[in-house]
Amino acid sequence: MRAVLWDMDGTLVDSEKLWDIGLQEFYRRHGRELSEEVRATTIGGSSEIVMRIVYADLGLEPDPVDLAQTADWLHDYVGELFETGLPWCAGARELLDDLSAAGVTMALVTNTRRGLTEKALNSIGRHYFSVTVCGDEVPAGKPSPDPYLRAAALLDLDPQHCLAIEDSVTGTTAAEAAGCAVLVIPNEIEVPAGPRRRHAESLADLTVHHLRDVHAELGTELDERTA
Repeated sequence: MRAVLWDMDGTLVDSEKLWDIGLQEFYRRHGRELSEEVRATTIGGSSEIVMRIVYADLGLEPDPVDLAQTADWLHDYVGELFETGLPWCAGARELLDDLSAAGVTMALVTNTRRGLTEKALNSIGRHYFSVTVCGDEVPAGKPSPDPYLRAAALLDLDPQHCLAIEDSVTGTTAAEAAGCAVLVIPNEIEVPAGPRRRHAESLADLTVHHLRDVHAELGTELDERTA
């Protein structure tokens, strides 16, 4: 394990609840309420994917200009909430500190736009990360592997030497497609098991040693399957 690649929303900080507030406000303005089922399909998605899901559910014409304007409005709305401070997911800050003390390289890999990510980093601490990759800086966001491939390239590492930490199906799919081993910490939705992923209930009580073991175990299993 040469690096740990962190997802942000729902993995490091419990910001998905703030996105809930923004989406519910948009639905309220259209006389509707966002269902739990539809919300679950948006978790971890890129801005474009989320907007198309929401517009389809509301029966709105997916005009590209209108989609972009709504995405801008949503990011501005949630950005104001971000500035009030972001709640940490259990154990996240402690594990960041432990990895930093151990000299492990880290990157932040998120579908969130750069402007909003910068606001989040004011709460999280940008000093933890050697590189940060945002959803508006790659050809396609998660579940495409592009964000993770870019992060590995910026670190000059092969993705197979990286452990991604994710909370969603979308993010886990992206990390696996890029060639990373994945530690899944489910937050709001269940993430199915898979050959290149391991699950843990929480980041709390995990150590650098645990992460190295997960990466080594998944790497060994991959070698056995491809031999």
